[in-house]
Amino acid sequence: MTTHPIDRRTLLCALGAITIAPLARAGALPGDSIYQLDARLVDQHGQGFELASRRGQPMLVSMFYSSCQMVCPMIFETIHATLKALPAEEAAAMRVLMVSFDPARDTVDVLARTAAAHTCDSRWTLARADEATARAIAAVLGIQYRRLQSGEYNHSAVIELVDRDGRIAAKTASLGKVDASFVKALHRSREGAE
Repeated sequence: MTTHPIDRRTLLCALGAITIAPLARAGALPGDSIYQLDARLVDQHGQGFELASRRGQPMLVSMFYSSCQMVCPMIFETIHATLKALPAEEAAAMRVLMVSFDPARDTVDVLARTAAAHTCDSRWTLARADEATARAIAAVLGIQYRRLQSGEYNHSAVIELVDRDGRIAAKTASLGKVDASFVKALHRSREGAE
C-alpha cells in the first residue's frame, strides 16, 4: 500500500470546506488561513475560545509542552526577546498564542503556572485542546511532534507569524537569539494591520 502525505494547503482547504459558515460574517477567509480549522481551545484562565476568534490582528504562534526542560523554555525566551526587539507600540499590540501538544498533563492549572513561570503578560494565551485538535493545529502549522516512552516529546521548534487573516506570513526556527529578518516581518505585519 502506498501512502501519500497531505500538504498543509490541502488539509486547510479540506478543513475549510467543513466549517467556514460561522466566519462568513467577518468576510471570506483565504484558503490557506489557519482559521479555516474548526478548533476549540481552553486558555490558562479556563476560558474556552475558537481559534478563529483570534482573527483580526497579527499574532505569534508556537506549540510546546509545560514539562519540557530544554527547547520549550527557549521558545518562550525567544518570543520575549523578539517582542523586546519591536518598537514599544508594536510590541504592546502583538499577541502570542502557545498551544500545548500535551493535553493529558497540561491542565488549565498547569498552563497558568507555566504562564507565570515564563512571565507571560496579558498579550499571551497558553492554550490546550483535546489530542485530535492539538494534532490538527500542529498539522496546519507544520509542527511535528511525537511522544517518547519517557513521556517527553521530540518536536520541532518553530515560531510563526500569523497575519490578521490567519495566513502564515513568516516563521523562524532560530532559538536563543533574535532573528532580525523575523522581526522585520513582524514590523511589516503591524504596518499592514493598520
